[in-house]
Amino acid sequence: MNVGFIDPSELPEVEPKSGWHGRFFHSEHMTFAYYEIDAGASLHAHSHSNEEVWHIIEGEVDLTLGAETKRVGAGQAVVVPPETMHAVAVSNGCRVIVVDYPVRREVAGVEI
Repeated sequence: MNVGFIDPSELPEVEPKSGWHGRFFHSEHMTFAYYEIDAGASLHAHSHSNEEVWHIIEGEVDLTLGAETKRVGAGQAVVVPPETMHAVAVSNGCRVIVVDYPVRREVAGVEI
């Protein structure tokens, strides 16, 4: 768990999935992922027990939530409830912050 002041740019970069460059830290109850995602990267439809909030910082993603797909751009956010199917496709590169509650210790089988 990290406490106090955190500069994500100083955290080690982890690539849990091809094209997903992330820097991660945890508070007592949440996991924060700062991703730079390459053009053409995607994430298959899946669900998990964590609530997840996506905040698009730069660029855009096509995010499928349940049966609905929307293009989400810079400054917008998406709340993914627990146990809800979702998928992501990135046409051009983008930067996003993804927050999971409660703490998530692995992403795509990679310990974070």
